[in-house]
Amino acid sequence: MNLKEYISRISPVSAGMEKEVQRRLDNLTKPRGSLGRLEEVAKKYCLIKNTAEPVLEKKVIFTLAADHGVAEEGVSVFPQEVTGEMVHNFINGGAGINVLAAHAGARVVVADMGVKADLNIDSACFRDRKIARGTRNIARGPAMTAAEAEKAVLSGIELVEDELPGGIDIMGTGDMGIANTTSSSAITAAVISLDAEAVCGRGTGIDDKSLARKVDIVRKAVSVNRPDASDGVDVLAKLGGYEIGGLAGVMLAGAANSIPVVIDGFISGAAALVACRIEPKVADYLIAGHCSVETGHRKILDFLGLRPLLDLDLRLGEGTGAALGIMIVEAGVRIMRKMATFEDAGVSGEND
Repeated sequence: MNLKEYISRISPVSAGMEKEVQRRLDNLTKPRGSLGRLEEVAKKYCLIKNTAEPVLEKKVIFTLAADHGVAEEGVSVFPQEVTGEMVHNFINGGAGINVLAAHAGARVVVADMGVKADLNIDSACFRDRKIARGTRNIARGPAMTAAEAEKAVLSGIELVEDELPGGIDIMGTGDMGIANTTSSSAITAAVISLDAEAVCGRGTGIDDKSLARKVDIVRKAVSVNRPDASDGVDVLAKLGGYEIGGLAGVMLAGAANSIPVVIDGFISGAAALVACRIEPKVADYLIAGHCSVETGHRKILDFLGLRPLLDLDLRLGEGTGAALGIMIVEAGVRIMRKMATFEDAGVSGEND
């Protein structure tokens, strides 16, 4: 698959259905706009799908995992082994994403994009897309080669394409990777042109001393690697993680197939920056499930013009915020489909 050829399939979200969708929303038995953002998100869903009669039944959350060489700089309170161990937890159904995805009626696809350990997992929901055993240390040089970065993006695209025969009405993104908030901070700083201190958060719960070190590491990574902020693949190669590249690919595939993508927190946000640098039209297919407590996430959402559906101080990742966001989108779609119009219900509409 050729990345340039693939992204040529992505078209702007059509406004052709906008009047019809708005007319339907305004004719439902309620004052106009009284369901606020439920109406807004229902409308966005309809425009992406190009229909005024939306269906939302098949939901998939892609949770991608990889390790990061920058972990050797001591930027996380957890050892790197946790990445692989948590992948096993996902497969066994014991993680937060499993609980919330089940609550949302979504199935979870878990992929090894670059976990350092050999996982040897045989499961219907697991995909082995390992590119390498973790990235290299971004504080000392590029995370990966340009070829590896493009392969990560294409692997994410392939994950979605492989699931399409089973149907996808909406999808969410999630991640697992010790030290991936450091990589995401570096991507955010580079793309949005912000200092590291403005985008670095506590990740897995580091103390003040470790946070100061993390800020220094992110500054160093951006300075050492000097990524081209306008080139998503270059930013990914210099600063990213394999799971971040894969998530960018998932978003590109969503846009190419007119599927709304509910993004999770900070790592998914960094992947969105990469995806939108590769193809800016992707932004119109994205829905922010929530705003993470991570410092840089709101900066990303503001930069991309995305308003989060929820703000619950989440910082787990895995796709947990995306699962919650999918439920909000589904509520909006149900209002659109199930609520009676004034005419249907025999209720008087607004005075002329």
